[in-house]
Amino acid sequence: MAKVKKLNSMRLLEANSVLYEVHRYDKTIRDAALVAEAVGFGAEEVFKTLVAEAPSARKPVLVLLPSNRRLNLKRLAKALGEKKVALAAHADAERLTGLQVGGISALALMHKRWDVYLDRRAEALEHIVISAGQRGLQLRVEAAALVELLGCELVDVADPLT
Repeated sequence: MAKVKKLNSMRLLEANSVLYEVHRYDKTIRDAALVAEAVGFGAEEVFKTLVAEAPSARKPVLVLLPSNRRLNLKRLAKALGEKKVALAAHADAERLTGLQVGGISALALMHKRWDVYLDRRAEALEHIVISAGQRGLQLRVEAAALVELLGCELVDVADPLT
């Protein structure tokens, strides 16, 4: 296997002594559930990162939830203390983050100091898989270490896909 170019997300994990594994997949895959299948983990272990905005907030928030779930906007709004929140459109998410949809990573966006919300289902898992900040690369990290590093707030905001 070819050597992986070190990304800022990996440097951040290393600087904080957080162990990680790199998992590659075909970067043309854009669906989170298919990414989970491609990297060989259950859909409940592979977390997608969504960008959400509230009309009264000064900056967006990042929400991580299992790839086999969908975001419940009403519960997210309640967790944020907002009346309403919306998912950023793909073009807006890319403009706001500077990353491609499918490669948006909370680790790669730490410098923006956005609030990060992690679906509570991560508590039941020892490790979760998240984007490395580039399409085609996922990182498997210890869930508790990720929560501490990112300062995530654990929330119940994911519903089953129907």
